[in-house]
Amino acid sequence: MSRSLKKGPFADPKLMKKIGLLKRGDRTIIKTWARSSSVTPEMVGFTIGVHNGRIHIPVLIREEMVGHKLGEFSPTRKFVKHGGKLQKEVELQEASKAVAPAPDKTAPAVPAKK
Repeated sequence: MSRSLKKGPFADPKLMKKIGLLKRGDRTIIKTWARSSSVTPEMVGFTIGVHNGRIHIPVLIREEMVGHKLGEFSPTRKFVKHGGKLQKEVELQEASKAVAPAPDKTAPAVPAKK
């Protein structure tokens, strides 16, 4: 369920106060744990360190991000490949194709010009 239009988007007041104290274009990272806070137009151009449960991930806020939640830009889980044994075999075959073939030793060498 979405938030009431009467209330407007949620923006953490402590985070908004920190942004209000900085000048436009300032590159200092503002740390926050408020992942549920919406990105507002006042945040554009600032770098916000969004906590993912372990570390703060720096996110440079752009115009396209307005309206989204800060937590969307700071993933909480690390993706480890799907597949297991079959996937490893496929990757080994692709890696062997990517390696350039060794030069043929039976071909005559081209003498260098003097």
